[in-house]
Amino acid sequence: MMQSEATDPLALLTGELKNFQEIAAYIVPLPGEIPTLDGIDVYGDTIPLNGVVGGDHIIYVDFKKRYDLQARIEQAEAAGRPEIVSNLHRCRSMAGIVLLDVSGHHATDALLAAMLHQAFLLGSLYELDMFGNITKRLFENLNSRFYHSSSLNKFVTMIYGEIAQDATFRFLSAAHPPPVVFSNQNDRFMEVSAELCTSFPPIGTLPSKDVIDRKTTSSVLGFKDQYKLNEWRLMGRGDILLLYTDGLLEHTRVGEPYFPQRLEDTVRTVKHAGAREIFEAIKKDALAISAPSDDISIVVIKRT
Repeated sequence: MMQSEATDPLALLTGELKNFQEIAAYIVPLPGEIPTLDGIDVYGDTIPLNGVVGGDHIIYVDFKKRYDLQARIEQAEAAGRPEIVSNLHRCRSMAGIVLLDVSGHHATDALLAAMLHQAFLLGSLYELDMFGNITKRLFENLNSRFYHSSSLNKFVTMIYGEIAQDATFRFLSAAHPPPVVFSNQNDRFMEVSAELCTSFPPIGTLPSKDVIDRKTTSSVLGFKDQYKLNEWRLMGRGDILLLYTDGLLEHTRVGEPYFPQRLEDTVRTVKHAGAREIFEAIKKDALAISAPSDDISIVVIKRT
């Protein structure tokens, strides 16, 4: 640090913020982390409101690239754990995607995203070793941990989904906007029953009911029920699944909402393109109608 920075409060604050942004940038997913699955094309990115890291965040978990599944399979076989072996084999043909949104869109909101990023990936290691896959137990523990460590005026919505090569999509949601599916055959977004869109309170707002430490936790507002998984199937070739944050849901131009009609029109024009081209088309069109008022994140999952 230069002497002038040490004596100038503004320079010190600017330097600290720059340092924070550089650290937070390390958790932004790299292109090589995007999952590669036979028959499934994936691409996603975030459009930060302030042009820097913000409250939106994406985590990709391509199990076969991120972890040594074969070593874990051999270890489970040696320990006589066939159920773990079976789960690990399934991980070879699927990938996980986390999309989260911290309330607020300041660069410093990325701190909470970074905390959840590291907690999720560390928990995933234990889950693979103990069960051979990621279970709801991880999210119950994350929710309980953030209940004890997060501010009451800061909360995180999150969706975690696993897409398999057979086009099955299983997900749980913590107050996150539900996915939408564009049918290639019907040329429109499909209606999905509310029963297939079960959601729960934001991460950390209510402690989990079904954890071993419940008796040591008090909550005036009560406890959260056990997470439930939703399961969808992308039936048709060319079907497109979109995950997104509320920055896209609430994007407007002079009171005219972008979602869902104009988004559907945009997807329709590029439905034969790849996942990245579809993302870029949505981004270009959304920014063309108006400047965003929040961070916007979109993940495109296409059955090829």
